[in-house]
Amino acid sequence: MTRQELFEYCFDAYSTSPDYPFDEDFDTAVLRQGDSRKWYAIVMRVSRRKLGLDSDEVVDVVNLKLPTEMFGSFGAADGVYPAYHMNKLHWISVILPDAHGETVEFLVNASFEATATRRKR
Repeated sequence: MTRQELFEYCFDAYSTSPDYPFDEDFDTAVLRQGDSRKWYAIVMRVSRRKLGLDSDEVVDVVNLKLPTEMFGSFGAADGVYPAYHMNKLHWISVILPDAHGETVEFLVNASFEATATRRKR
């Protein structure tokens, strides 16, 4: 999946568009919940080496928040790694060119749900 395909999926599924909150960094994009403005995804350009791989190739990566019960369900074969630059107990990194589109969409949906505002009963 490409960065643009990810943005199109998020717009179609959740009516969210990327924003670029970091001054003079036009590569790092954040996708937010509509009501709370919480991040459910952050898209960055990262060296594979930062994810523990033996390559300096820079690729598009999306960090996503997952419920703890989902950790361990995905791995390197799916393009999924412990989160780069985020809390590894709650976030994962997905290398976009390595992951199947269906996997990315599933994980984006899980992240969107994990960051949704909970209504009190």
